[in-house]
Amino acid sequence: MPWGRTAAEGLAAIVVALAVAGAGGRAGQARSSHGDPNPLPLDTLTVAVAEIGRPGGRFVISQTSGPRTFNAIMGGETSTIDVTERMFTTLTDFNNATQQDAPLLAKSWETSPDGRTWTWHLRRGAAFSDGHPITADDVLFSFEVASDDTLRPLVRDLLQVNGKKFEVSKRDSYTVVTRIDAPYALMVPVVGAVRIMPKHVLEPAFRRGTYASSYAVSTNPDSLVTSGPFRLKQYVPGEKTVLTRNPYWFGVDWKGQRLPYLEELAFLIVPDQDAADLKFRAGESDAIDNVKPENYRWYEESQKAGGFTLYDVGPSLITNFFWFNLNRVRDAKSGKPAGTPCVDPVKYAWFANPVFRRAVSMAVDRDPIIRSVFFGAAVKNFSNTTAGNVRWHNPGLPHYDYDPGEAKRQLATLGWKDRNGDGYLEDTGGHTIQFTLKTNSSNKVRIAMCNFIRDDLAKVGIKCDPAPVEFNTLVTNLRDDFQYDAILLGLQGGVPPDPGMGQNVYRSSGSTHYWNVRQSRPETPEEAEIDSLISLNLSTNNMAVRKEAWDRIQTLMNAQCWFIWLPTQIQKMPVRDGFGNLHPTAIPHRLLWNIDRVFVKP
Repeated sequence: MPWGRTAAEGLAAIVVALAVAGAGGRAGQARSSHGDPNPLPLDTLTVAVAEIGRPGGRFVISQTSGPRTFNAIMGGETSTIDVTERMFTTLTDFNNATQQDAPLLAKSWETSPDGRTWTWHLRRGAAFSDGHPITADDVLFSFEVASDDTLRPLVRDLLQVNGKKFEVSKRDSYTVVTRIDAPYALMVPVVGAVRIMPKHVLEPAFRRGTYASSYAVSTNPDSLVTSGPFRLKQYVPGEKTVLTRNPYWFGVDWKGQRLPYLEELAFLIVPDQDAADLKFRAGESDAIDNVKPENYRWYEESQKAGGFTLYDVGPSLITNFFWFNLNRVRDAKSGKPAGTPCVDPVKYAWFANPVFRRAVSMAVDRDPIIRSVFFGAAVKNFSNTTAGNVRWHNPGLPHYDYDPGEAKRQLATLGWKDRNGDGYLEDTGGHTIQFTLKTNSSNKVRIAMCNFIRDDLAKVGIKCDPAPVEFNTLVTNLRDDFQYDAILLGLQGGVPPDPGMGQNVYRSSGSTHYWNVRQSRPETPEEAEIDSLISLNLSTNNMAVRKEAWDRIQTLMNAQCWFIWLPTQIQKMPVRDGFGNLHPTAIPHRLLWNIDRVFVKP
């Protein structure tokens, strides 16, 4: 589950029309529409669309940060994933409208009676953007990279059962077999989380240990081979990323026209949400999916005259929270002994104490944040499955909401007092209770929340210093160098929006177990129990058992306050009129999930 920026309502009438038809079309060597010179593959993916479109045109969407890489397996932040998931395909897909798994590169699959062996049948004739065939060898290579212990891609944590990696082999060039240690409830979407990379291009880099730097943003677009519906046309740092049609893509509409319809998909890189707003009002972009709530009223009132629609998809699946750095040195690169806290040992002692974390949570007044920061367009949230996730949300979870009196009492039990009369507490060693709270400078909503948190914590004697930084710097802090006290960010719900897709966050060994990543063994009893509960949640298709396990995980998380939860935004997105088949949902990627079939109307 990647971190990110941010259920569709009123879609019931079009759900059937949007479903992906799993049967492969028999196009043989017929040429496609669009005037494409390339013949369609033997096994096309026939996509059922609400409207038959026409080729051409472009769709422009704003981003407040550009991609960090074009390497789909190594990318983890939303600014990268928004781009790379359009460029690289997977074996299976998830349809946001029907909320069902669907075929993609794999035209069909079956599983053994014991649920441990899965056989995937690939589309014959599918090709990369350079025309090279996509075969089982590319799938095996992609799974090998995605499971690599040195690279440790984020998806790696999903590709194991009971601590044992998937065994992936091929029966022939178009048949892949995966074997797992035990039945896995999310096998289909997990397999669909591995992006298919070109072995003929990237294997040499992988074998020599330089894969992580492959497909960097400096890569020449002509040499960047992709497997998805789009390929890279142009990247200008800090300005734009432009994708264009993959001329060999295997998807077609009912009439046999090769998809995508759009000639270009452009990501306009802007410094912050205000700049994104100005670009949209000036007509330079077609959509924003990360709007400041203070602008909702203007968009609501200006829709008709402005030629756009403001889509309200309800509570976002993206959460907001902050956490304290409990990471310890895992290797010798930092020059510090293994096991040494990455933060000052004095602060580490505070952060590691659940009494302190609970007091911080009780000091934060979330109602004024909703009224002021979100202009009323938000709801309280105390879980990674928000109210927008109807299937998994539990509004009755125990949690620590605003109670400043109790917060003060809890801090007093630690022996902390304001010994010098400056309004801030000191610990028993005389150290002022103070920490720096980082967030990304491009997100004005998060900066505003930091300021409210600063003021609230001051009222109970804790000094909080907000520190907005550039997003890519923040990612380096939380993934690589761990140079921070606390960070305010969020998590974007997985696809599908199933808590099991976020196991890389909740497992103690997970790469995005933010507060203390990549533990060799659980360092607290609660984390050990959560590890066991995740395994239980994923070992059965019994929803009652899965739900009970997930509720227990959330209860343990909230009791420890590893995440200090903040309100979740009601998501509203303006989109320029004149596009067909565009159906925003709350499920990621909200506006781009079906961009391969979006078209410009006459």
